[in-house]
Amino acid sequence: MGCGKNYDTGSCVADILKDIVDAQNDIVENCCDTSCEQSINDLLCKNEISNDLDTVPVILYCKDCKPFKGFGTTKGHHNKLNPILSSFVFRVKKVDKNNCAILELLLSDGENCTFDHMKDPTDQNTEDLEATGICITVDLDCFCHVTCLPAIRAFH
Repeated sequence: MGCGKNYDTGSCVADILKDIVDAQNDIVENCCDTSCEQSINDLLCKNEISNDLDTVPVILYCKDCKPFKGFGTTKGHHNKLNPILSSFVFRVKKVDKNNCAILELLLSDGENCTFDHMKDPTDQNTEDLEATGICITVDLDCFCHVTCLPAIRAFH
């Protein structure tokens, strides 16, 4: 890399991007309208007086750059299972010391997202996302990217 190099991570792409961020931050305030940092601040009411927000919805991407879709179901009548549902959007419930996480599927009220219903996250309705009570356990070391959506109220 050329002049101004401040980093030596062993990754020329990372080094260049870090230099770009430093240069951009010197010129203009670096705020995003939608980001993980913004969603967390909104959830904690750091930017507003008060709100009813309780969840930062996330989309995870596997190491092959494909969005992760989780599956699960609830128990129906007479201990029979309801149809299996899927979602690309999750609420993080817990992360343990081994990077295992419990994620809850989030779906819009009444949305019936079965296996073939959604091919990617843009197919999923994100209006009025709600907690489903359907939780899955994942190994966070299997993911390389996270997208945080704006904070919402998932428990009504």
